[in-house]
Amino acid sequence: MDLNSIELNTSRGPTLRTRLSALWAGRPWNTRIAEEKMAASNPHLAEALRIEKMEGQRIATWARTVALAITAVLLVYVNPRVEVLYYEVLLLIFVLIGMAQLRVAKVGQSHLEMALIMADILLLTLTLTVPNPFAAEQWPTAFQFRFDGFVYFFIFLAGGSLAYSWRTVHSIGVAAALIWLAGVVAVMLFGTVDPQLSERVRSALVGYDRVFATLDPNSVEFHNRVQEAVVIVLVAYILGLKSQRMSKLLVRQASLASERANLSRYFAPSMVEELAHRNQPMGGVRSQNVAVLFADIVGFTRFAEGRSPDDVIAMLRDFHAALEEEVFSHHGTLDKFMGDGLMASFGTPQTSPDDAGNAIAAAFAMQDRIAALNDGRIRRGLEPIRLSVGVHYGPVILGDVGNNRRMEFAMLGDTVNVASRLESATRALSCRIVFSSAVMEAVSDQAMRDGYRGRMQFHQGLVLKGRSEAADVWTA
Repeated sequence: MDLNSIELNTSRGPTLRTRLSALWAGRPWNTRIAEEKMAASNPHLAEALRIEKMEGQRIATWARTVALAITAVLLVYVNPRVEVLYYEVLLLIFVLIGMAQLRVAKVGQSHLEMALIMADILLLTLTLTVPNPFAAEQWPTAFQFRFDGFVYFFIFLAGGSLAYSWRTVHSIGVAAALIWLAGVVAVMLFGTVDPQLSERVRSALVGYDRVFATLDPNSVEFHNRVQEAVVIVLVAYILGLKSQRMSKLLVRQASLASERANLSRYFAPSMVEELAHRNQPMGGVRSQNVAVLFADIVGFTRFAEGRSPDDVIAMLRDFHAALEEEVFSHHGTLDKFMGDGLMASFGTPQTSPDDAGNAIAAAFAMQDRIAALNDGRIRRGLEPIRLSVGVHYGPVILGDVGNNRRMEFAMLGDTVNVASRLESATRALSCRIVFSSAVMEAVSDQAMRDGYRGRMQFHQGLVLKGRSEAADVWTA
């Protein structure tokens, strides 16, 4: 065999060392630490974990209580004697323990929760291995195992899978197996025996040694008890895998919620919804009528001179926050912040008859917000901000630009340029807002359009910088 070919084949996949390293990196305590770090840095994940934990604990408590109630009825059917009241009282204690688990439930490690889980397992083991002290008949302690009560462990394990993490589910399975085997050993060492009963059974089964070994009332059938312990560990492992998958799904969903929240910082809710429900980018290049708004701080360069960077940034944050809220509240999309200004659109990603009216209303609302912001600045002895706004309506080119690694939803065209020029024209016209005639004519509601015109002045033949054609505008 060619050694070179062996080396070539093994290089195609991960080496044994790589696989072992991956397994070591994924060990339970390492993933727990990673999840805790993610929850600490991601408030959406922390909240999702809290909601999932409490909801799961409530469902588990309800399911557990119903299961125990059914068990209580079943026991009366199986053992219709007064002595069954002993087990009914124990079932009530299990219900109370479940209520206590719900009361102390919290996200993360909880010693009190683990103590209550251990109380479940210990009490169930004692219930199944210690004979009923009120029973009319007495039998060897090992005879308790003939009632096959071990199956009740699976009720508690299933309930735990609804409420606890996969690590805790694994721990429940291992703890149940160990405590169960400890109970079996205790019965073997300290349980009551009746040798005469065994002899009677043996004499009745002469020649049937294997049958006697199975039916011996003094035998705990240790191999069967070991089998039960192994099975519950395996079932806990499988349920834990399911819980782990659900936990990873929860983390992914929380990450998506976090990404969506980040999107909402830059886009209006309409744009966020559009992006969230698309499997593909925002679509091919297209043209549609949109209202475009530019807003800018007049004299920002002079304003920033002599002020500390912290003061300038603090002012810009207040300014951007106020304008952003008005854009979104008027169903607009925040296209971009541009230092001391912003660009917004009304009619993206989907158009509506109200786009022009929304843009005009947003422009007035912005001025009102800045006036309120200036009142506070003046009270604090700070210089007021002067805002200029330009709004135009017309066709724009929309589409995704960039590549698969980095894409941006772009808006291009003459309408964008005109809106920017209108904002600049506020200085020459000594006004706060300049609207094009196109945006006024695009207002669908005649009464609203007349109302806006009553608050404005009309200017005919305004020559905009960089354009040969004059434009009719309205100012406020």
